[in-house]
Amino acid sequence: MPYIIHEGTKLHYRVLGQGSQALLAFHGYGQSGSYYLPMEHALGGDYTIFAFDLFFHGQSQLHKNNMPLDKDFLQEIVAEFLRKEQIEAFSLMGFSMGGKFALTLVERFPEQVKELFLIAPDGIKTSFWYNIATYPGWLQQLFKRTVLKPEPFFRLLNVLNRYNMIHKSLLRFARYQMDSTEKRLRVYRSWIGFRELNFDIRHIVRLLNTQQVPVTMFLGAFDQIISPRRVSVFVKALEKGELVILQTGHSHLLQEVAELLHRKKTGAIPPASPSV
Repeated sequence: MPYIIHEGTKLHYRVLGQGSQALLAFHGYGQSGSYYLPMEHALGGDYTIFAFDLFFHGQSQLHKNNMPLDKDFLQEIVAEFLRKEQIEAFSLMGFSMGGKFALTLVERFPEQVKELFLIAPDGIKTSFWYNIATYPGWLQQLFKRTVLKPEPFFRLLNVLNRYNMIHKSLLRFARYQMDSTEKRLRVYRSWIGFRELNFDIRHIVRLLNTQQVPVTMFLGAFDQIISPRRVSVFVKALEKGELVILQTGHSHLLQEVAELLHRKKTGAIPPASPSV
């Protein structure tokens, strides 16, 4: 699998498809670039997909001197990747946490972005739990202790569940992502490591509108992680924005989008269909 090394940081990616257009793709939390394999079936004829392993996932490694990851450093390593692959213009796709990486590249390479596909993206509306995890001081230290001693965290989940204060899908997500020390450490490193990837969304909208970039956002009707009501307003502010609502939750949304795009390509549904 090819990779870029910059100042001790290693960014791995896989190449899918053989299309004439470049598509830079960023996966969600707990995944790797391999999660874009279904997208090769859907888009591989039109795009060459460069599916990255995000840091703390797959084979990519963020050097301790580059922690936390900032936009300047991400811009540098992506610019090096673009030179290596001889790419001048590209499209972007970001799922969940990968949305932060896609939005950073919109901000830093606005004139080179040709299309933007956002799938239940993080970075538009920051969650309450993310704010707690990355907030400086005792709250951050409390979360750090949870990595080694998770029992109070799970007791809290049980109390919230008992009084119906947390959605079942959120409960399953939290339990699955926190059920081992390795997973809890990845949660902590990811949240802390990516805390500087924040955005002025009005500025992002201005950039996309100025460059007339077509944007398609895919959301899950039953998604409790990135809910439609929290991020759909972003699409309404775009001059070339399209919102697609799929009848699914968060976990399987990337696969559902790949299936939808494949069906459109093969003519199983009309290309202009706005939702499923």
